[in-house]
Amino acid sequence: MTHYREQHVLIPESDLEGMSVDTLAVRAGQIRTGELEHSDAIFPTSSFVYASAAQAAARFGGDEPGNIYSRFTNPTVQAFEARLAAMEGGERAVATASGMSAILATCMALLTSGDHVICSRGVFGTTNVLFQKYMARFGVETSFVKLTDQAGWEAAVRPETRMIFIETPSNPLCEVADMAKLADLSRANDALFVVDNCFCTPVLQRPLEQGADIIIHSATKYLDGQGRCVGGAVVGPAKLMDEIFGFLRSAGPTMSPFNAWVFQKGLETLPIRMRAHCDNALELATWLQTQDTVEEVYYAGLTSHPQHELAKKQQSGFGGVLSFRVKGGREQAWAFIDATRMISITANLGDVKTTITHPATTTHGRLSDEDKEQAGITENLVRISVGIESVSDIKTDLQRGFTVLENHRQGIV
Repeated sequence: MTHYREQHVLIPESDLEGMSVDTLAVRAGQIRTGELEHSDAIFPTSSFVYASAAQAAARFGGDEPGNIYSRFTNPTVQAFEARLAAMEGGERAVATASGMSAILATCMALLTSGDHVICSRGVFGTTNVLFQKYMARFGVETSFVKLTDQAGWEAAVRPETRMIFIETPSNPLCEVADMAKLADLSRANDALFVVDNCFCTPVLQRPLEQGADIIIHSATKYLDGQGRCVGGAVVGPAKLMDEIFGFLRSAGPTMSPFNAWVFQKGLETLPIRMRAHCDNALELATWLQTQDTVEEVYYAGLTSHPQHELAKKQQSGFGGVLSFRVKGGREQAWAFIDATRMISITANLGDVKTTITHPATTTHGRLSDEDKEQAGITENLVRISVGIESVSDIKTDLQRGFTVLENHRQGIV
């Protein structure tokens, strides 16, 4: 029996030109094999074969395009990269093993000893450690500035400044940077403007359109959306991505084909998930403001948020992460967290399941006390990544925590 096979079919990107992020999330970057499958294929292979020794030499020598070795060329990974790049409006994406390896690859490929980085204080704790401890060993010095302090950013610039790095909204206080101003500052000083877009994703915010040079993603979070795999990505102009790809080829912080396939499937539902996260988070943040044992709520969707209008301008939604301070300290924060029953106590975010954590002892636990204080990471701070469950059920579960705090306040054991 002869098995008939068509040639591989690359769906032309021109067919998708001008289409919305919602459509690109489902259609962009797909390569159909000779089987003409409707769903995205997965290629769990370490290597690829060649028609001849001459073709193998041409592939390895860069004279002929094509797959070589899955450390740096794999069709499933490339399909995920193409889809994410299309959604962000970037020329190219480079997928990596994790969000942190995306940051590391960017720094190792584009910085050199003697360079200076300005980083916002409101970043993921491990990002802070990477710059402050490990990049310093390679002669790269980092200054940390409050995200919303424009004068502080300007004052921190040096002749050797080569990168401005931010998260917006920030983790976990949801501060919002004025990207246009920081982009202008970067260009005026010949520095790269790098934006971690983990909290918003391209559905809610496209930093390249705001003047960013490079976008960082922890695909582990919303891009997957169901807490299944760890991965990262860098998006930007081809010239810069070629340098980052070169580092990945040599150093190997590679995304696996299986993980890429999972992320590609996650992207298909990203737009509808993000809208559900936003709706639930805004309702929950508004409700939290009414609780007697809450000192302050941090969520850019609230009109009381100092960067609310800026967030409305830069974002099409306010995201699914919020934080708040309970009255008291660590004991009260932990008691509140431990009282929940449905919500998952975990430091991951961007999941369809609501998660809760204590930043001072988890995500930012490796920071010094001084760095925590400067970043606003207090012992009574609680962060919630709001899932897509019924928001009334989320409130019911959190009410258990508020009941415990009220009992403690009244001396009831």
